[in-house]
Amino acid sequence: MRMLLKKSAAVLAVLGLPALLASGCVKAATSTVDAAVGLSSGAVGAGVGVAGAAAGAAHADLDRRGRGHDDQHNAGQHHDDPRPFDPTADAMMDVDAALAAARASGRRVLLALGGNWCHDSRGLAAKFREPELAALIDAGYELVWVDVGYRDRNLDVARRFGVDALYGTPTVLILSPEGKLLNADTVHEWRTADSIPYDDTLAYFRRFAPQNR
Repeated sequence: MRMLLKKSAAVLAVLGLPALLASGCVKAATSTVDAAVGLSSGAVGAGVGVAGAAAGAAHADLDRRGRGHDDQHNAGQHHDDPRPFDPTADAMMDVDAALAAARASGRRVLLALGGNWCHDSRGLAAKFREPELAALIDAGYELVWVDVGYRDRNLDVARRFGVDALYGTPTVLILSPEGKLLNADTVHEWRTADSIPYDDTLAYFRRFAPQNR
């Protein structure tokens, strides 16, 4: 039995589930956890199911952390945070409109992909309300909030600009008016946006803003 449990743990470790559990606003893809269940069950045999149970527990914990990761914040400073993500919006149409506006204005396009459930997504939105950063965003960017749910909707928006996977929320894409991705090396670094210092956030978006604005 001890060896079976070790096999289960090894399967989960190979699939990277511990890393997912440790990251910011994340929710594991169902296929990844289902793969862990299938591989683990195969390792222990259909009659035992010990590893399958372990993977199932990991699935439940991932879901709890993904959907409820921000519960601890709800009673504190985050209760008044903005919730700008609209699940009913036509995200691709909004992106097209922002690109057209950027070509006319000379601004860049800023896509914030996240969800209202995620405290890091709301934390980024709250920083965007700070006067100096708000003025910078208004002058230099066409901003679009793209609701990606639990990373299960509007993923085609990210793929359109060469981002094939979302590792957490928020994910930030900065585009030229022609649709070229300008921050490819750092799109995934905003998963912990709420804890990134404000001055660092301001410096980042100032660096990518058009220099003549």
